[in-house]
Order: sequence, then C-alpha cells, then structure tokens
Amino acid sequence: MPGIRNHRFRVYAVLAVLLAAQAPGIAGADTAQGRHAAEPIGNIRQVYDGKLYPDLQVSTFRNIDRLFPTRAVRRGATVSVLPVRELAFDDFRFESGGSGYDLYDVLSLNRVSGLLIIKDGEIRFEKYLLGNDETTRWMSMSVVKSMTATLVGAAFKDGYISSLDDALVQYLPRFRGTAYDGVTVRQVLQMASGVAWNEAYTDPASDRRAMLEAQIAQRPGDILEVMASLPRAAEPGMRWNYSTGETHLAGALVAAATGKHVADYLSEKIWSRLGMQSDASWWLDSPDGLEVGGSGLSATLRDYARFGLFLLHDGIIDGERIVPEGWVEEASTPKAINGQTVDYGYMLWPLHDRSYAAIGIFGQFVFVDPERNLVVAMWSAQSKPVGRHGVDEYEFFKALSAYFDR
Repeated sequence: MPGIRNHRFRVYAVLAVLLAAQAPGIAGADTAQGRHAAEPIGNIRQVYDGKLYPDLQVSTFRNIDRLFPTRAVRRGATVSVLPVRELAFDDFRFESGGSGYDLYDVLSLNRVSGLLIIKDGEIRFEKYLLGNDETTRWMSMSVVKSMTATLVGAAFKDGYISSLDDALVQYLPRFRGTAYDGVTVRQVLQMASGVAWNEAYTDPASDRRAMLEAQIAQRPGDILEVMASLPRAAEPGMRWNYSTGETHLAGALVAAATGKHVADYLSEKIWSRLGMQSDASWWLDSPDGLEVGGSGLSATLRDYARFGLFLLHDGIIDGERIVPEGWVEEASTPKAINGQTVDYGYMLWPLHDRSYAAIGIFGQFVFVDPERNLVVAMWSAQSKPVGRHGVDEYEFFKALSAYFDR
C-alpha cells in the first residue's frame, strides 16, 4: 500500500517539524533542525557500511538524533560573541602527495559540509555547504571521544576520581574478573588496556560492529556486556589499540564517579558556561540510559569550534580551571607505550609542532594549534568511514598553520 505509506510519512514529517519547532531548550539550532526534520534518512548500519547515496548521507548526518534516543547537553543563558574578520584565502596554496591544492579543492574533494577557521579569537573563514548553515547540528562521531576524555579530567579535578592510576574496577566493579581487571583509568584514556579490539567499521564481524549491534538493541548495559566479554591481547599498558569501546567505558566511568548523566556533567562543566549557541544532543545506549561515549553527539559548527577554543585556553572558562593544570598538554601529546612512541594522548591526536585534533570518521575535525592561536572546526560527508578523503587533511591543517606564519 505505497499510497498509505507515503501519506503516513508526510503526516509524520509535518508532526516532526511542528514538534521540533516547539521543543524547549534547543536554542539557535531550532530553525535548522526543524527545517531538516522532514528529510529522509538512512539507518545506522548503512552509515557504518558506507552505503548511503550522497544526498541521503548528508541528511542522515545532520539528523542523527533521529537514529537513537538522545539526551540534551544544555547550553547556558548567554552566547559568546565570535568576532568576524574574514579572509578570502584566494592566495592559499599547498602541496600534498606531489599535487598542488587550494581551499576550493579541499572543500570539493573532501565533501566538506562546513568549515570554520578562528585565528586570534576571530572568525577568519566560515563556509557551509551541502544544505547546512550556521544553525545546523551535525554529527561528531569520534570527535566526542575527546569531550568524554576531557570529562574524565574534570571529574579528576573535582575529586570524583582520586587518581588516574586507580583501577578502573574501583569505579566500575562490573568489570572485576574480566580482561579489564587490572587496567587503570589512565590506560583506558590512552587506549592501552591490552584488551583485544577490532575497530573495523565496515566489517560486520568486528568488535566495533558488535558494539553497534548492542546499541541498536537498546537494552540497558548491553554495550558494557560486549566490553566485559572481550579477551586480553596484552598486559595492561603494553599495547596501544584504538577502541571506541574503551571510550564508552570512559563515559561509564564519568557517570559512576560523578553520579550524574554524562550529558548533564558536560553541560555543567563546559556547555552551559562556554557560551554555546545551542543545546547539543547525545546518543544513549538505551532509553534514558548511558551516553555512547565514543560517538553520537550532534552540535553546531560554531559550538564545536568553541570547544576547540576551550582546549586552546587550557581548559579555563572565565578564569576558572575546569581540568587540572597541564591536562590539555598531557592529553594532546604523544605517549610512550612499551618503549614505543604512540601519536595519541588522552583521546586527542597530536599533529605537527604542538598542534592536535579531535578526529571523527567521515571527516570530522576540531583542530587546535596553540602556537598560532588557531582553531579549525570541519565537517565532512566522505563516502566511507575512513580512507576516502580527497586531500590529506593533516597536510591541509599543516598548510593553514604555515599560512598564518607569513
């Protein structure tokens, strides 16, 4: 009965627009999300398989709050002003892989859907593409890992976590007798637990996809059960292995240590105090459950950039330190693991000079260069989770740093 189904879709779409327009507390992005709310979207398996046509992929990425239950990360009463002094960037050029590129190439070849460059606290470039605008909220994917790790730092600063060298099971006793027994908080932050994990996004048999299936099931604690079932591959602290699952453990740690929802703690410590223009939304593992620590936060581009400014300013808001002194530097510098230097901190990726980035699949970035007082927030809609960028983003960020050295 296709006619009835189409009629129902139109009715639900209209209701979605009306409800979105009336939803309380979502400031700034109301208009955009109301406008986007009737767009068709794919499903989460298609997202991770990289099997969405470009138009459907874009509408899905800006409507991820429709894929799972979410919790709001509430903004505060005021919005911080970001002064604008735009540059044309017509003379911006760089080389990568033996070829020359300009800003137009990066935006086109990497399917960038939003780019914001802030230098010395001023917006020097802001461009929205693929139907987005300054009020659109877009998915973070693994960019939110860096926020989750930052909340561990805030909980440490607040005294909820007594030491990064505490055993994880001190806060999450569910993991006694599992491969995580004997793993420290610091080792989880570094993804150096020694617990086996396969992050392959498009492999239905991977641990990452097992975690996703547990999220789809929406049963309380299912993702933690997946993590508890994993075997040990190395002694704790002796092997680095990128694991989205361990970021979920970091989020569970924050919730257990503080006694608060992770989204509420993010709001309390950062989002409500940093002058964000909009509430964010964050996926839950079950209705009214635990936030998915490694993915699923959705926010505006300027608010992602404000988080970058928070890191740039060493985790201080209005003169108050939110994370311990030295935390941002420690979190953003390479670590020695079993005698090897690993270019990973506490869920931040060190890049050139002293710069670093929060990075998410499909081309999501919050890049911070403290030496140039530079922050870049970038959204993209690349065709596969990894390996489909047209221009090397690291070379692009390095070239931006060099551009402001002139």
